[in-house]
Amino acid sequence: MTGNAQKIIAAARTAYENGARLVLTPELSICGYPAEDLLLRPAFIAACDDAVKMVARELAGLKGLHVVVGHPRGGSLRRKSVEVQMRYNAASVLCEGKVLESYAKRELPNYKVFDEYRYFTRGQGTCVFQVEDVSVGLLICEDAWFEEPAELARVSGAQLLVVPNASPMHVGKVTERIAQMAERAKAVNLPLIYAHLVGGQDEVIFDGGSFAVNADGSLAARAPAFCEDLFYVQATPGPQCFQLSGPIAPDLSDEEEIWHALVMGVRDYIGKNGFPGVLLGLSGGIDSALVLAVAVDALGADRVRAVMMPSPYTQDISWIDARDMSERLGVRYDEISIKPEFEAFKQSLAKEFEGRAEDTTEENIQARIRGVLLMALSNKFGSIVLTTGNKSEMATGYCTLYGDMAGGFAVIKDLLKTTVFKLARWRNENDPFGTGLNPIPDRIITRPPSAELRADQVDQDSLPPYEILDAILTRYMENDQGIEEVVAAGFEREVVERVARLVRINEYKRRQAPVGIRVTHRGFGKDWRYPITGKFLA
Repeated sequence: MTGNAQKIIAAARTAYENGARLVLTPELSICGYPAEDLLLRPAFIAACDDAVKMVARELAGLKGLHVVVGHPRGGSLRRKSVEVQMRYNAASVLCEGKVLESYAKRELPNYKVFDEYRYFTRGQGTCVFQVEDVSVGLLICEDAWFEEPAELARVSGAQLLVVPNASPMHVGKVTERIAQMAERAKAVNLPLIYAHLVGGQDEVIFDGGSFAVNADGSLAARAPAFCEDLFYVQATPGPQCFQLSGPIAPDLSDEEEIWHALVMGVRDYIGKNGFPGVLLGLSGGIDSALVLAVAVDALGADRVRAVMMPSPYTQDISWIDARDMSERLGVRYDEISIKPEFEAFKQSLAKEFEGRAEDTTEENIQARIRGVLLMALSNKFGSIVLTTGNKSEMATGYCTLYGDMAGGFAVIKDLLKTTVFKLARWRNENDPFGTGLNPIPDRIITRPPSAELRADQVDQDSLPPYEILDAILTRYMENDQGIEEVVAAGFEREVVERVARLVRINEYKRRQAPVGIRVTHRGFGKDWRYPITGKFLA
């Protein structure tokens, strides 16, 4: 909390020097979002209170400056003879060393990645405060998605709405946010400023891009996405209401948005948790190639290590392409053959396996040898292992427990395989972080995907074509369509039922997978809570 408080203090001082008299910070800016079960600890709430007091104290000498800070606030309610402890998702207005107002969020989201019913009590009432001659109505995030809170602020005299937010990113969310806030502004005929959190927090990404809309719903200003900075919005009196204005950052394409989210997710997870760097198994395939490119953009080549671990089934083109890509990006590259370990495992198990043909058991042994080697390097040198499995594989179980699933952070676990290919092509044509165009050799993108765990193996030996598989997963997993709905959309029943069965029976694997970055509206993580033990399939 102290670090966040210091950031707020520094930003507020700079804003004041540049003429601002209202500084709006995001939802729960004192502690970050989501703080999860830390919110259940009284000591955590007390530390947040101390941080709010610190901000007020340090900014006390800035006459007329109003700073809105988001924080959890404790409270109590007496029911009969029992005093019940409460917690609120609050925002307080600080000015000249005092807390002028404190507002508790009324509408608590409890869907997808949100779990606010677990932690907070709904607030009551409204909050309108004065900044010079402007009456400002305060809402918090979800409040602005409903009619009543904004209407109450208008009735209470608000001339401008301000909305602190912590809204996790997924593709398309930017358009959704702006459209919803434009609708809210038009409904109450008031301009609205939306201050949005930016940064990675475990699996969720906050993409920033704070913005303002005028009373007619038109976009008045928008900050660049994925960038932590001060953003200034000018409020000018008009004949009927204030007019807002400021710079408008350009839109991002879907691929650009995903790339920035992945880079921010890696950078913040590694940086905030204190890891010196990352390492990953580089196979010569598309998934590990994409993860390597993300890692270098996030951390720089000097903090990334790639390890190629050829098996008896690794084709020459795989290690040639792996070497090529490592040279293009300038990362440390090592080759460690797993042939001796694989032969030793087979010899140790020869008596137990006598009379049985080789199958996925031997394939998984190879993957697990690689996992052990990567984790050993991680233990010895402190770098965290990035896993390279994608969403299509996670959904269907086309991955090995304690093998390619072994590691600390799953960078592309929310990318369908078809998206992986699109993103690889996009990155080869674009260089957003200055690490070089065409980091991924073209052959890695064009050759048929293969785990290379047996002779002449390709992914489509075990899975439907990715175009079909991903289309089914989008409907069945992401959009909750039933089997009959998916079949009615034109997919073969046998294939749909097979995919649905794979999703169901591999839940136990996903529960043991590392945390990873969420970029869609439905990922395998906070917003996927299915039982491992169950028979329902529809």
